[in-house]
Amino acid sequence: MIIRRLDARAIGKVRTQLATLLLDAVADGHSLGFLAGLDDVQLETYWCGVEREVARGTRVLLAAERTGVLVGSVQLDLCQKPNGSNRAELQKMLVHCTMRRRGIGSALLEAAEIEALSLRRGLLFLETEAGATAEQLVGKAGYVRVGELPEYCSTPNGHWRAAAIWYKTLFSRVRPC
Repeated sequence: MIIRRLDARAIGKVRTQLATLLLDAVADGHSLGFLAGLDDVQLETYWCGVEREVARGTRVLLAAERTGVLVGSVQLDLCQKPNGSNRAELQKMLVHCTMRRRGIGSALLEAAEIEALSLRRGLLFLETEAGATAEQLVGKAGYVRVGELPEYCSTPNGHWRAAAIWYKTLFSRVRPC
């Protein structure tokens, strides 16, 4: 397996595979901001937006490949606020359902942390559906669970769920006195 950072041009070349990953996750019931019935227009709009953000340098997209096929991806949304240059949000970690439980999620998470460090982002955070298997993954990786927001998001089929908030400090900018 190879994990690589995709630039805007590369995203354009693999957009169909990225769409397949997202469709697979939504069909599997994962709450990723989309509802059941996700169509080609919504997929194109979403991935074109990601491509623009990557081109602007406000988002990083990492992809896991096996034999030339994308099997997973994760994004880092880089905070653009002047007082938030130390943080990034992990978003849309996707692993195709046929490839789960093979260490791809862990490898993507580790690669995202390395990327964050290279960008001087010492605080990573994410939200995921409370009780989802993603919580086990991030817990094992050293993330700290802050708590839950009730009825934060809907599953693709319209069931309201709580979101769990997690963070990990990679390094601190605060120096002891």
